[in-house]
Amino acid sequence: MNIETFDRGWFKNSKTLRGGSSKYSKGVTGGGVTIVGGSKLFHGAPLIALKAASRIVSMVYFASPEEDKGIAEKIKASLLNFIWVPYGEAGRYAAKSEAALVGPGMMRSHVSEHGFVCDSEGEQTRQVSISLFKECPDQKWVIDGGTLQVVSVNELPRGAVISPNKKEFEMLFGEEMKNNLEERAVQIHGLANKYGLVILTKDEISIVSDGVRTVKILGGNEGLVKGCTGDLIAGLIVGFLAKDDGIFACAVASYLTKKAAEKLAEKRGFMFNSDDLVDVIPEIYGEIVRNY
Repeated sequence: MNIETFDRGWFKNSKTLRGGSSKYSKGVTGGGVTIVGGSKLFHGAPLIALKAASRIVSMVYFASPEEDKGIAEKIKASLLNFIWVPYGEAGRYAAKSEAALVGPGMMRSHVSEHGFVCDSEGEQTRQVSISLFKECPDQKWVIDGGTLQVVSVNELPRGAVISPNKKEFEMLFGEEMKNNLEERAVQIHGLANKYGLVILTKDEISIVSDGVRTVKILGGNEGLVKGCTGDLIAGLIVGFLAKDDGIFACAVASYLTKKAAEKLAEKRGFMFNSDDLVDVIPEIYGEIVRNY
């Protein structure tokens, strides 16, 4: 099986980078995206995704539980281009968006002596997520976090982009993620083809496949094991997915995150977090945009 390697040359074909007819729109998509996430327990995850996506698209609609509204409002002083909407209206905004992300920071199942358990809060996440899929069946979905832990793989919309961690991967597919690179590439390729998904793994060498093409993304360092890094990548994916295809959106999200980690490590070692990454990624992207 042929495994392609992502490099900067891929950007020349990016619809996001080419932007619209105006020189002022270059590198920013013209439409908006919707992010559905957060809970009374997990506040940071959806906000990191929100900050990442807002650097790419013109508007982000952010749907969260009522208790998250105050937290979202607090960051408006530095992040103005998003609109908070309640869960009940999330479907309406997702339907008119160019892409949508659901799951970061949403309540999820837990592991007990009886295995994976979906409690009442996890059930709410499940109901919200499946309702959105039914309401917006043709949307370009990015599915992450809590949602991946409370739905079955057969309930995911065909064409959806997922970036599961190892636990979520096992819960979805009923098998462990392969450690060997070649074996993992074959595994991801086969599952993506079987279920009609775009699957991104987040590793030292990341892999993304849509069941037809399989791509590896090199780079990064140990600093990327910090919390909310996956939510950052999900936010980047939905931002690029608004204009580009799933393979490119996943590969570029992984690539930019890895390169930001490398840049931060030059000055700080591994003493950085997802907030630092989200601030450095625009610098990496800016260098790329200036060359095209």
